[in-house]
Amino acid sequence: MFQRKLTALDYHNPSGFDCKDETEFRNFIVWLEDQKIRHYKIEDRGNLRNIHSSEWPQFFEKYVQDVSCPFTAQERQETVDWLLGLAVRFEYGDNVDKYRDCKPEAASNNTEKPSDPLINLDSNNPDFKAGVTALANLLQIQRHDDYLVMLKAIRILIQERLTPEAIAKSSQAKEGLPVSLDKHVLGFDTGDATLNEAARILRLLHIEELRDLQTRINEAIVAVQAIIADPRTDHRLGKVGR
Repeated sequence: MFQRKLTALDYHNPSGFDCKDETEFRNFIVWLEDQKIRHYKIEDRGNLRNIHSSEWPQFFEKYVQDVSCPFTAQERQETVDWLLGLAVRFEYGDNVDKYRDCKPEAASNNTEKPSDPLINLDSNNPDFKAGVTALANLLQIQRHDDYLVMLKAIRILIQERLTPEAIAKSSQAKEGLPVSLDKHVLGFDTGDATLNEAARILRLLHIEELRDLQTRINEAIVAVQAIIADPRTDHRLGKVGR
């Protein structure tokens, strides 16, 4: 699962690396820090290099925090994937000229793009889970057991809030249309013309808030229906009738 990144970093055994093997894992972390990440000064790497120490898990936990990893040491696969990504970025930064002329493999012209790019994703892939979780943490989106659902929520948030058009739209001041208060019946009389006018304004503002609330409710209903209507939903979980 980490083979491509390990190969890019010239790891000695990219295809056979097993992060569940404690000794191999600790040696790998030492190699990654010594050769690629180099977050600590050489003289400060002693605790991390002492892989036979009973306190090594605490040293690793501190290291994870020091490099600002969004995962904990207990989330080993996600942490390893994130550290590898960090190492790849540093590797590229150190060898920009080497990789600048590299060109991606040309995609086949006959390949048709699927209507939904999420269809062909493997939601059980640890790399995919780690990436989605990192994005959800960054965007402060609540976690969900189904990573595809979580990815859809991320996509919706980005499309609605973070695209250049959405940012530009949110920064624009809303200008309302002029309203003639005399055409709106208040329904009661306060005995004061000024208070009556203020009451009409408050009622119109309340109606506007109710319309906005109804719009949000409709959007929520549509979003729920989109998930329920997903053809991949397991129909065995549903029951019709009593």
